[in-house]
Amino acid sequence: MVSKNKKIALLVIWLILWPLLTWWSYQQWNPDIPVNWYDLVLFGFLMCSVALFPIIINQTPIFFVNGLSLAVFLYYGLFIEVILTQVSILCLLAGIRLKRAEWFRIPMNLFMFLIISIISALVYWLLGGNNGAGVLRDPQNALPVAGYVLTAFFTNQFSLRLIKRFVYGIKAPFFDRGLIWEAYTLILVIPIGLILHLLFVQNGTTAIVFIGFPLLSISYILRMFHSSQKINYHLQKTSEIGHKLTAQMEVNEVIDLFNGQIHELLPVDYTMVYEVEDGSSMRLVRFIDMERRMDFPEYDRLFKNEAVSGRVWASKQGVHYHRRSQWADMVAKHLEMPGESLMSVPLERDNEVVGVITLISKQKRAFEKSQFMMLSILTNYLAVSLQNAKNYEETKMRSERDALTRLYNFRYFEDYLHRYFTRQRPESITDPSSLILLDLDHFKAFNDTYGHQSGNEILRELAARLTRIIGQKGITARYGGEEFIIFLPNADKSAALFLAEVIRKSISEDPFYLSDHIMDGEETIKVSLTASIGIASYPDECEEPMELIRHADRAMYVGAKQKGRNRVAVYEK
Repeated sequence: MVSKNKKIALLVIWLILWPLLTWWSYQQWNPDIPVNWYDLVLFGFLMCSVALFPIIINQTPIFFVNGLSLAVFLYYGLFIEVILTQVSILCLLAGIRLKRAEWFRIPMNLFMFLIISIISALVYWLLGGNNGAGVLRDPQNALPVAGYVLTAFFTNQFSLRLIKRFVYGIKAPFFDRGLIWEAYTLILVIPIGLILHLLFVQNGTTAIVFIGFPLLSISYILRMFHSSQKINYHLQKTSEIGHKLTAQMEVNEVIDLFNGQIHELLPVDYTMVYEVEDGSSMRLVRFIDMERRMDFPEYDRLFKNEAVSGRVWASKQGVHYHRRSQWADMVAKHLEMPGESLMSVPLERDNEVVGVITLISKQKRAFEKSQFMMLSILTNYLAVSLQNAKNYEETKMRSERDALTRLYNFRYFEDYLHRYFTRQRPESITDPSSLILLDLDHFKAFNDTYGHQSGNEILRELAARLTRIIGQKGITARYGGEEFIIFLPNADKSAALFLAEVIRKSISEDPFYLSDHIMDGEETIKVSLTASIGIASYPDECEEPMELIRHADRAMYVGAKQKGRNRVAVYEK
């Protein structure tokens, strides 16, 4: 974003210097060169027509008036070239439909091209060049003409980088795609400009007509060629992104990769990713504001046919809008945000919409048709990748989690413990860590009395209590049957003892409620339980980290079970 002060400074500079420099260029006008105003109108019309077919590279328009401005300068001199070039710049800016906030680009571009015209003319004259009908008949003018062309080219490139650096705050490399395309067009249109000058000297007005049509055709062909290159580039990037998406194994990684790649390719300000949860509503699972001014919406649901995304869901058809007036009446009140261009496409799997991607840009006409096609293709990759990631996560969870309690199973716990100590640096292997092993007292008798379904209720509730108590302090797993195991990294014996007492009291002092029991009556009943708990700490009681489980198990049976149960015991050598 360009600040208001910079915009005002650009306007002031233009108001002061542009009239003065234009007047100076008028003073260089050679009145001996005959001027046919009808020819000037044709030249101006041709230059404006060419300016309507720019190539947009890195948000900078490249157009092909170089050859025409060269022909005009060589014959008429600086002043006429300045006036016609300035008019063509106005046509260019009108054609690309500047937003109201971009008004400063008008004086900025007019001033920049005026400077380019003056500097190029000065180099031409310093090298001994002159203006008029016989310029190209004199071999001595070859060097001035080459100097004029190269000076205009490099002054233009240098000016663009100064503007990007000091106006937009962007550090752009000198050699980029814009410079390459400018060089291409220079090679093509400069010879045409020289031919136009020669034919104009010989045939007058008819030369403008005969040369104008091929030049317009070249401008259009180059624009189409550039568009085809962009389409090929987008298709190539689509394939690359698709392969990257299918390589991700977790849902969050898939979505984050998709968002990151999209923001690199498209001028996106807001991204919304919806996931269909039932037949009537979908949930916003990702919201990205590139300027980080808006928080995640408090109300994150949309219904079918609600707002743009809801209509895309209902119709199963993507939409592409160039300006806000086309979709302003379809904005959800709780998701209203500034923006002009919008693309929204459905995520489909097995002919069913499973989500919607909506992208918004603050620029008008920010998204091209090829980019909309690219997004539509990418959503197919995304839908497949998300399903694969979900399947992987479900399989991974089933292999790592206990089916009853949803806690980690002991196999995962063992692997985690091994990885934890393997990752420790040799100098930090002495950092304290503790392990808690818990066993419910008389649980077999409990199952015999109330039934195994009641036992499952108890285990699920106990797992929930342990999760709340331990939180992020450690990792909890089901050891087997009615036994649970907890690993506490960076916790010494006293910290583990405190947590173990909290757990023991939570079990013994807070009753459990059973609804699925075999007792007479269907009402919920209240039961009380106790647990025996063993603790082992490293390196206080263990020489090897993997001895923690064996020592905690011994502490639980010898120090707690055999001494009356409902107690916490610490392993001692």
